[in-house]
Amino acid sequence: MAEKRTRMSGFARREQLVTVARSLFAQKGFDATSVEEIASKAKVSKPVVYEHFGGKEGIYAVIVDREVQSLVSSLHASLDSSDRPRLLLENATLALLNYIESNSDGFRVLVRDAPTDPSLGSFSSILGDVANRVEHLLAEQFARSGLNAGWSPLYAQMLVGLIAQVGQWWLDDRRLDKDEVAAHVVNLVWNGIRNLRPTPLLRVRQPQE
Repeated sequence: MAEKRTRMSGFARREQLVTVARSLFAQKGFDATSVEEIASKAKVSKPVVYEHFGGKEGIYAVIVDREVQSLVSSLHASLDSSDRPRLLLENATLALLNYIESNSDGFRVLVRDAPTDPSLGSFSSILGDVANRVEHLLAEQFARSGLNAGWSPLYAQMLVGLIAQVGQWWLDDRRLDKDEVAAHVVNLVWNGIRNLRPTPLLRVRQPQE
């Protein structure tokens, strides 16, 4: 006698489809993943995917929204964890690396090429949000150090972009452990910030003797 299959609840089926689709989007990207493949991996028919999400764009939007919320919450918590710039930098770096370590597929979905629809969110928009928060903190630090606070937007973009780029590299190259990577990032950024010049100049633009 054949074993009777247990029917999934609607919630359980949605979660299964999200898990399957996230893995496929992480491996292949949005464009290369089809509804047919999602349905096949989940062992359901195509109409089931359409019923729950309306299509590939719908399930992708759910996945991106969840990952964005998870990453932003983690990064914002790190920015609120201290009023000391050095510890803030360490915590922010570790927050991103922690997220990558525990949500590798989700991070791959965020950093891969996405549909050109701003409503679906993007990794660059997340970084822009974080950079806006870092900007105010840097402005305060610059003012205390006698530096031009008007530089803070530029330095916030550089700082957040550097950490994010290192995170993308570490996603697939784990020769260094998380704390070691974070320590090197902080070493470069912190020691650079401590020795900022009030009027930086390019040597190649200076008159040659």
